[in-house]
Amino acid sequence: MKKILLAEDEEHILDAVKLNLELEGFSVTACTSGAEAVRHVQKQNFQLIIMDVMLPKTDGFEACRQIKETRPDIPVLFLTALSDSQNRIKGLRLADDYLPKPFNLEELILRVKNLIKRAPAETQHDIFSFDRFEIDFLSFEVREGTKIIETLSQRECQLLKLLTGRANEVVSRDEILEKIWLPSENPSARSIDNFILNFRKIFEKNPKEPVFFHSIRGVGYKFSSH
Repeated sequence: MKKILLAEDEEHILDAVKLNLELEGFSVTACTSGAEAVRHVQKQNFQLIIMDVMLPKTDGFEACRQIKETRPDIPVLFLTALSDSQNRIKGLRLADDYLPKPFNLEELILRVKNLIKRAPAETQHDIFSFDRFEIDFLSFEVREGTKIIETLSQRECQLLKLLTGRANEVVSRDEILEKIWLPSENPSARSIDNFILNFRKIFEKNPKEPVFFHSIRGVGYKFSSH
């Protein structure tokens, strides 16, 4: 089932669009602000984002810009009452499609289906298992047996995937920073250290004596498989 994020602060529009998308077989996560939309994308994978422009706290243009910095592969469709040419051009520079309000629901569904074709393919088996844990990189969930014990952020999952994909190999700080952060974010090794500390709290029996997640002083980090 394809997952869509819907960010709309007009309740009647949100309810109508959500219902019609669900009737078409999509799984819809709804929110009412740009800041919420950004947080959802950090925690879950979506195949499409439908977003109003005039959202509270963080408007749709800014929310889209933030999302595209880390997930440029997810198509974004703007729904907005701002139909003048200046805003349409701005919207199309940021997003993948732009539909002015009021809109026809049938047209919206057709546009959604066309955009979904461009979406990143879902990986049904993007799972890594070690010890008693299972990491689902699609849902960002960590399971112990059948129990979900943690939901990770997108960036935590990116780091975990990088380290576990290079098991027993030291990955340098510079490589991690280059692959997971944008230069404009001014990342530092301390950012990685904080993630490693969190991984130890989740996965290690004794975080002070790690078995899986190691910091190699002056070089980088290593995941040890056993």
